[in-house]
Amino acid sequence: MMGQTGKQRFTVWTIAAWLVLAGGVMSAPGESTLVQARGESVSWLPDEIVVNRLTGVAIDGMDPVSFFTEPEPAKGRRDFMFIWGGVPWYFSSEANRQVFAAAPGVYAPRFGGYGLASIARGFLSEGNPRIHTIFFGRLYLFYSSGNRQAFLASPVEMLEEAVAGWPDLRADLIKN
Repeated sequence: MMGQTGKQRFTVWTIAAWLVLAGGVMSAPGESTLVQARGESVSWLPDEIVVNRLTGVAIDGMDPVSFFTEPEPAKGRRDFMFIWGGVPWYFSSEANRQVFAAAPGVYAPRFGGYGLASIARGFLSEGNPRIHTIFFGRLYLFYSSGNRQAFLASPVEMLEEAVAGWPDLRADLIKN
Protein backbone atom coordinates (compact mmCIF):
# COMPACT_ATOMS: atom_id res chain seq x y z
CA MET A 1 0.00 0.00 0.00
CA MET A 2 1.38 3.37 -1.02
CA GLY A 3 1.11 6.28 1.41
CA GLN A 4 -0.04 9.82 0.64
CA THR A 5 3.54 11.04 0.10
CA GLY A 6 4.26 8.16 -2.27
CA LYS A 7 1.14 8.95 -4.27
CA GLN A 8 2.11 12.59 -4.53
CA ARG A 9 5.60 11.64 -5.68
CA PHE A 10 4.10 9.27 -8.26
CA THR A 11 1.88 12.07 -9.56
CA VAL A 12 4.78 14.50 -9.81
CA TRP A 13 6.99 11.87 -11.46
CA THR A 14 4.30 11.01 -14.00
CA ILE A 15 3.65 14.64 -14.89
CA ALA A 16 7.40 15.23 -15.24
CA ALA A 17 7.70 12.19 -17.49
CA TRP A 18 4.87 13.49 -19.70
CA LEU A 19 6.63 16.84 -20.00
CA VAL A 20 9.86 15.16 -21.01
CA LEU A 21 8.05 12.98 -23.52
CA ALA A 22 6.09 15.92 -24.90
CA GLY A 23 9.40 17.69 -25.40
CA GLY A 24 10.37 15.02 -27.90
CA VAL A 25 13.12 13.35 -25.89
CA MET A 26 11.92 9.92 -26.98
CA SER A 27 12.88 8.84 -30.46
CA ALA A 28 12.24 5.12 -30.80
CA PRO A 29 10.05 3.97 -33.72
CA GLY A 30 6.37 4.54 -33.13
CA GLU A 31 6.88 6.74 -30.14
CA SER A 32 6.08 9.99 -31.94
CA THR A 33 2.44 8.95 -31.68
CA LEU A 34 2.93 8.15 -28.02
CA VAL A 35 4.39 11.60 -27.48
CA GLN A 36 1.38 13.13 -29.24
CA ALA A 37 -0.89 11.03 -27.05
CA ARG A 38 0.49 12.78 -23.97
CA GLY A 39 -0.92 16.07 -25.26
CA GLU A 40 -4.50 14.85 -25.18
CA SER A 41 -6.84 17.31 -23.57
CA VAL A 42 -8.06 16.35 -20.14
CA SER A 43 -11.19 18.44 -20.42
CA TRP A 44 -13.85 15.82 -20.91
CA LEU A 45 -17.51 15.97 -21.71
CA PRO A 46 -19.80 13.56 -19.85
CA ASP A 47 -20.55 11.60 -23.05
CA GLU A 48 -16.85 10.85 -23.44
CA ILE A 49 -16.51 8.99 -20.14
CA VAL A 50 -17.80 5.46 -19.70
CA VAL A 51 -20.17 5.29 -16.74
CA ASN A 52 -22.12 2.48 -15.14
CA ARG A 53 -25.60 2.66 -16.70
CA LEU A 54 -27.32 2.05 -13.37
CA THR A 55 -25.26 4.24 -11.05
CA GLY A 56 -23.84 6.87 -13.41
CA VAL A 57 -20.41 6.45 -11.76
CA ALA A 58 -17.18 6.32 -13.75
CA ILE A 59 -15.28 3.01 -14.12
CA ASP A 60 -17.87 1.01 -12.18
CA GLY A 61 -17.02 2.83 -8.97
CA MET A 62 -13.45 1.58 -8.89
CA ASP A 63 -10.84 3.90 -7.35
CA PRO A 64 -8.71 5.10 -10.31
CA VAL A 65 -5.71 5.94 -8.11
CA SER A 66 -5.63 2.40 -6.72
CA PHE A 67 -4.84 0.98 -10.19
CA PHE A 68 -1.44 2.64 -9.81
CA THR A 69 -0.81 2.18 -6.10
CA GLU A 70 -2.25 -1.17 -5.06
CA PRO A 71 -1.67 -4.77 -6.21
CA GLU A 72 -5.36 -4.93 -7.20
CA PRO A 73 -7.65 -1.97 -7.87
CA ALA A 74 -9.93 -1.09 -4.96
CA LYS A 75 -13.63 -0.42 -5.00
CA GLY A 76 -14.40 3.21 -4.27
CA ARG A 77 -16.92 4.50 -1.76
CA ARG A 78 -19.63 7.06 -2.27
CA ASP A 79 -18.43 9.13 0.70
CA PHE A 80 -15.12 9.71 -1.14
CA MET A 81 -16.61 11.06 -4.35
CA PHE A 82 -15.19 13.64 -6.74
CA ILE A 83 -16.97 15.08 -9.79
CA TRP A 84 -14.70 15.35 -12.83
CA GLY A 85 -15.66 15.51 -16.47
CA GLY A 86 -19.26 15.92 -15.40
CA VAL A 87 -19.47 12.48 -13.77
CA PRO A 88 -18.82 11.13 -10.26
CA TRP A 89 -15.68 9.13 -9.49
CA TYR A 90 -15.42 7.07 -6.29
CA PHE A 91 -12.30 6.54 -4.17
CA SER A 92 -11.33 4.14 -1.43
CA SER A 93 -9.90 6.91 0.76
CA GLU A 94 -9.86 10.66 1.17
CA ALA A 95 -6.14 10.64 0.33
CA ASN A 96 -6.82 9.00 -3.05
CA ARG A 97 -9.62 11.48 -3.74
CA GLN A 98 -7.26 14.39 -3.07
CA VAL A 99 -4.52 12.92 -5.23
CA PHE A 100 -6.96 12.45 -8.13
CA ALA A 101 -8.40 15.95 -7.69
CA ALA A 102 -4.89 17.40 -8.02
CA ALA A 103 -4.17 15.58 -11.32
CA PRO A 104 -7.15 13.68 -12.74
CA GLY A 105 -5.55 13.29 -16.18
CA VAL A 106 -2.80 11.19 -14.61
CA TYR A 107 -5.16 8.63 -13.10
CA ALA A 108 -8.28 8.57 -15.29
CA PRO A 109 -8.34 5.82 -17.90
CA ARG A 110 -7.23 6.90 -21.34
CA PHE A 111 -9.96 7.36 -23.95
CA GLY A 112 -12.52 7.96 -21.19
CA GLY A 113 -12.59 4.27 -20.31
CA TYR A 114 -13.54 3.01 -23.76
CA GLY A 115 -11.73 -0.15 -24.80
CA LEU A 116 -8.37 0.58 -26.41
CA ALA A 117 -8.42 -2.39 -28.79
CA SER A 118 -11.89 -1.51 -30.04
CA ILE A 119 -10.84 2.09 -30.69
CA ALA A 120 -7.82 0.81 -32.62
CA ARG A 121 -10.22 -1.26 -34.75
CA GLY A 122 -12.47 1.72 -35.44
CA PHE A 123 -15.40 1.30 -33.06
CA LEU A 124 -16.35 1.97 -29.46
CA SER A 125 -16.92 -0.56 -26.72
CA GLU A 126 -17.00 0.08 -23.02
CA GLY A 127 -13.83 -0.94 -21.26
CA ASN A 128 -14.07 -3.22 -18.26
CA PRO A 129 -12.10 -1.86 -15.27
CA ARG A 130 -11.34 -5.43 -14.22
CA ILE A 131 -9.53 -5.96 -17.55
CA HIS A 132 -6.86 -3.31 -17.68
CA THR A 133 -3.19 -2.54 -18.08
CA ILE A 134 -0.89 0.37 -17.39
CA PHE A 135 1.35 1.30 -20.31
CA PHE A 136 3.70 4.30 -20.39
CA GLY A 137 2.13 5.52 -17.14
CA ARG A 138 -1.45 5.52 -18.43
CA LEU A 139 -4.39 3.31 -17.52
CA TYR A 140 -6.09 1.49 -20.40
CA LEU A 141 -9.27 -0.56 -20.18
CA PHE A 142 -10.34 -3.39 -22.47
CA TYR A 143 -13.64 -5.00 -23.38
CA SER A 144 -12.23 -8.51 -23.03
CA SER A 145 -9.08 -10.27 -21.88
CA GLY A 146 -8.54 -11.32 -25.52
CA ASN A 147 -8.38 -7.65 -26.49
CA ARG A 148 -5.87 -7.01 -23.71
CA GLN A 149 -3.73 -9.92 -24.92
CA ALA A 150 -3.83 -8.53 -28.48
CA PHE A 151 -2.65 -5.18 -27.15
CA LEU A 152 0.15 -6.71 -25.10
CA ALA A 153 1.37 -8.56 -28.20
CA SER A 154 1.99 -5.27 -30.06
CA PRO A 155 1.24 -2.34 -27.77
CA VAL A 156 2.88 0.50 -29.68
CA GLU A 157 1.19 -0.39 -32.97
CA MET A 158 -2.25 -0.77 -31.39
CA LEU A 159 -1.86 2.43 -29.42
CA GLU A 160 -0.87 4.29 -32.60
CA GLU A 161 -4.02 3.01 -34.32
CA ALA A 162 -6.18 4.01 -31.36
CA VAL A 163 -4.65 7.49 -31.15
CA ALA A 164 -5.22 7.96 -34.89
CA GLY A 165 -8.86 6.79 -34.74
CA TRP A 166 -9.88 8.45 -31.46
CA PRO A 167 -10.61 11.97 -32.79
CA ASP A 168 -13.32 10.71 -35.17
CA LEU A 169 -14.85 8.37 -32.60
CA ARG A 170 -14.72 11.13 -29.99
CA ALA A 171 -16.46 13.53 -32.39
CA ASP A 172 -19.22 10.96 -32.89
CA LEU A 173 -19.69 10.72 -29.11
CA ILE A 174 -20.01 14.48 -28.83
CA LYS A 175 -22.54 14.68 -31.71
CA ASN A 176 -24.81 11.99 -30.27
